[in-house]
Amino acid sequence: MNLVLSLLMLAGDLAPAPFEAQAQAPSSSAVASVAPPSDVRAFDTPNDGGKSITVSWRASPDKGIEFYAVRRAEVKTGKAGDFAELGRVIGAELSFVDGNTEDRSEYQYRVAALKGEAAGEAQSNVARSYPQWFNLNLLNILICTLVVGFLILYFIYHARRGKELFIRRIAGLDAVEESVGRATEMGKPIVFISGIGQASQPSTISAMNILGEVAKKTAQYGTALIVPNSDPIVYTIAREMVKEAHTKVGRPDTYRADNVFFLTQEQFAYAAAVDGIMVREKPATIFMLGWFAAEALILAETGATTGAIQIAGTDAIYQLPFFITACDYTLIGEELYAASAYLSRQPLLMGSLVGQDYGKLLVLIVVVLASILYLLSAAKGLSGLSVVWNWFSIG
Repeated sequence: MNLVLSLLMLAGDLAPAPFEAQAQAPSSSAVASVAPPSDVRAFDTPNDGGKSITVSWRASPDKGIEFYAVRRAEVKTGKAGDFAELGRVIGAELSFVDGNTEDRSEYQYRVAALKGEAAGEAQSNVARSYPQWFNLNLLNILICTLVVGFLILYFIYHARRGKELFIRRIAGLDAVEESVGRATEMGKPIVFISGIGQASQPSTISAMNILGEVAKKTAQYGTALIVPNSDPIVYTIAREMVKEAHTKVGRPDTYRADNVFFLTQEQFAYAAAVDGIMVREKPATIFMLGWFAAEALILAETGATTGAIQIAGTDAIYQLPFFITACDYTLIGEELYAASAYLSRQPLLMGSLVGQDYGKLLVLIVVVLASILYLLSAAKGLSGLSVVWNWFSIG
């Protein structure tokens, strides 16, 4: 019996360890076999809106590091909780942005250098995230905004003091007076089409400003002005613009509310209805100003068959070729936006227009300067110039 017991005890001593014990032993030695990263720092991500902490570190001195694993734990009552892995970055990267934090909550991070099955880990300081008032990366945009704003205010001031500001001649707008006079002499109406855009679109806003100036001239000459609309809100604005124009020139009695009306919001049904008005009324002048789509050519061709003078303008660049082909005058690009200032010559509008033009000239100069600095820094290897060039970039 004693012999049997001795054999059993000897077998127990020689038996292999359980699987878990075998798995743990290499792990502890593996951790020790890889040098951890150093100088692990956690800090609030600068120039952001909050909810973000950046973790940075110095590379592990060991060669062949494949990944860095970043783990995070929330700190409560002075102690960090359980660390959970957030993600991994390749061995060449030495930072990680945690974009899923709660502002003013405290977090602590651990960064592990991974090399095969081995790992070496280091811990960071406690950090909190919070939003910044200013994004210093966009300081150049703030400076440009202030400069352009100063230019606009400067030219508005001088325009109000009576200084004559130069705006290049725009043939399509010069023809407005002629077209209204022609309609008056022929005893025919003027049709003003503001397109199918909504009231919030810049081209529609510009069209309404031009409508106000055209309505003043038609009110002075006693010419009928027909304004069909495809949007209920634009219709309301157009009606008030025409009514106010008649009041400003001292002829409120000549305003005809029935001449400003709403047709339909359906694109081609609107085009068909306007075409019918053109064919029946045989207008002397047709204005097509605003936002247009596929109906542009349908309207322009029908207007051309009536023999009317057609003045068109839109910021829908795909429709400009149709207007240029079928109309007598076409406002291209920002000529549509400048039209209200060009026609009214109001100091506020004139100063704003000229100030914006000088701002665009300044931007053009800055772009050319930045391009030259970039080319010099790339060709000559001058790092100082690249620093200056980077200031012109956004973000």
